[in-house]
Amino acid sequence: MLPAFYAGRRVMITGGLGFIGSNLARRLAALGADVLLVDSLIPDYGGNLFNIDGLEGQVRVNVADVRQASTMNYLVRDREVIFNLAGQVSHIDSMRDPHTDLDINCRSQLTLLEACRHHNPGVKVVYASTRQIYGKPERLPVTEQHLVRPTDVNGINKAAGEYYHLVYNNVFGVRACSLRLTNIYGPRQLIRHNRQGFIGWFIRLALEDQEIQVFGDGSQIRDFVYVDDAVEAFLRAGATDAVNGEAFNVGGDEHITHRDLVELLVAIAGTGRFRFVEWPPEKKAIDIGSFYTDASRFKAATGWAPTVPMREGLTRTFAFYRAHYDRYVGGGEGAAPS
Repeated sequence: MLPAFYAGRRVMITGGLGFIGSNLARRLAALGADVLLVDSLIPDYGGNLFNIDGLEGQVRVNVADVRQASTMNYLVRDREVIFNLAGQVSHIDSMRDPHTDLDINCRSQLTLLEACRHHNPGVKVVYASTRQIYGKPERLPVTEQHLVRPTDVNGINKAAGEYYHLVYNNVFGVRACSLRLTNIYGPRQLIRHNRQGFIGWFIRLALEDQEIQVFGDGSQIRDFVYVDDAVEAFLRAGATDAVNGEAFNVGGDEHITHRDLVELLVAIAGTGRFRFVEWPPEKKAIDIGSFYTDASRFKAATGWAPTVPMREGLTRTFAFYRAHYDRYVGGGEGAAPS
């Protein structure tokens, strides 16, 4: 289904030079799609031109900010599917600078959706949401019926961004859906700093034979999705109208404690070590405890299922960063891996 749907199809990816966006671009290029990548390349947000190394001539890149209405009005005009991945994803940054998070995760979404409504109402939009919108879960696994009660500014703004998409679907007829992603990991993830999720930072520390500090006793549970499986979820959502107007969990089938995760990371890397430490107050205040989702609704609607086991995914990830370390850790940060 996917090769036939995407061959020659005009696709746009916002945040296209970032982690998930660039991996999605690679898959779409392989499927023969006409791919336009839009990215602001704001420092420390994850955009990296090396992420599309080897795709020269297969994709087009427009360095632009999604908040710029005139630019979006032009770029959306001929696109058939838009994967909307642009955003600010750091929970800590959202608490330190809530106005910027509001600007990027809310106003930018309205700018894009207004561009679609007025200049390309027939487009299909797939929005990248997050499990963070649920807040601290009342029960596990978390289904889509769980209350949306974010514990931080980022979660509030991502929830608003999601609801904008659903409203534009239901009221204005701009076909849209939302994927509530859990912890995505894999090649091309930002590892220069630790403000965009812990898994990439843990991978870097293990790679550099450094100490991983685990907050608390390591008993918290998470689910993880390898980036290739996340890409497959986006492609399936973009190719079917059965998901329009809905929000879906996209989570992994393997649930693992932080303790078991760092033991696995160190074992696969053959380097690194870990230690349990007290929670920093600013992080403890927005922590959600154990969390994993039930993705059965999305599986039923699209036939999607994760296929890459965590050990295999981490093995691929370490191999990628060992081969391209200097492209992801700049400015002499850290020690080069052996």
